Amino acid sequence: MNFDAHLLEIIKWHFSPETGCPFWLDWARKNFDPCKEIRSSADMLKFPHFQDEWLRDLQPEAWVPAAFKGKPFNIFETGGTTGMPKQRIGWNDYKTDYEEFSGKISDEHFPRGGAWLMVGPTGPRRLRLAIEHLANFRGSSCYFIDLDPRWVKKALTAKDFDHARAYMDHVVEQAVNILKNRKVAGLFTTPKLLEALAEKINLYETGIRGVFCGGTTMAPQYVRFIIEEVLEDKIGFYPTYGNTLMGLAASLPLRPEDNYSITYYAPQPRAILRVVNPQKTDETVPYGAWGRVELTTLTKEFFMPRFLERDEAIRREPRAPYTWDGVAEVRPFGAMEKTIVEGVY
Repeated sequence: MNFDAHLLEIIKWHFSPETGCPFWLDWARKNFDPCKEIRSSADMLKFPHFQDEWLRDLQPEAWVPAAFKGKPFNIFETGGTTGMPKQRIGWNDYKTDYEEFSGKISDEHFPRGGAWLMVGPTGPRRLRLAIEHLANFRGSSCYFIDLDPRWVKKALTAKDFDHARAYMDHVVEQAVNILKNRKVAGLFTTPKLLEALAEKINLYETGIRGVFCGGTTMAPQYVRFIIEEVLEDKIGFYPTYGNTLMGLAASLPLRPEDNYSITYYAPQPRAILRVVNPQKTDETVPYGAWGRVELTTLTKEFFMPRFLERDEAIRREPRAPYTWDGVAEVRPFGAMEKTIVEGVY
């Protein structure tokens, strides 16, 4: 199915009384009928930007498509947010995303049946179930070390750096304990935790062969440091860009001409990433230029048009096997103009 055919199917699904959710059916009554107005991806500009307050203020039931009514749902919350978090409900989207991603990691680095370790945010986040499902899908089991990114962010915002460091040491210590006492081949963690973990233990000698990484900013010089110093050019490295609202954007293997600059490609047609002019968000920026990341999610479980992420990135050309734009060197929006607390997630 091509992208526009998928788009029309999803629009019809969410804006038909037989299958749509209360929020979007009510929105259409007050605004316009997308079933008539949206005929191609270009028409998506007719939608205003999705407001994240909707995911904070409304009860989850507002987002239940009629076709899913009566089926218990998962409630997933966004990562490091403080205060009332954004919540997204779902059923099987995370399984679809991570089963597809399984085809993008090698058996050499993540041997089927070999155990995984996740060191990162679990709790109410989609990531916990997703990583376990990915491991299970590949015939593996997964150990977990939890990290509360909200607590870390709170400590860093209060400039309580000693406390934040002590908490990170506590997390790393638990991970080292697992790696010393259990056979683990695959690791998911954030870049900063990966670096801290490698300071305590030789990852290759413990049996780690692949690292799947996501979370905080990874500038080219930091990527080079991770690959050459932390992983010693011996362990497969799979950086990703993802969140609860989108799913998972994978990266392609680095080429010499990439100069360690990572480009991520959204899981189209289920999600679209655009890099837009922050002052005129209808416009994408030229290839090679920085802009704000805009996300549209298009699944039968969740429809979210034109959400402005709190990230900025470089717009990159399509690269095989992807036929759509990529986003590179993702970092917090406005990172060059002000100090932004990222924490360890």
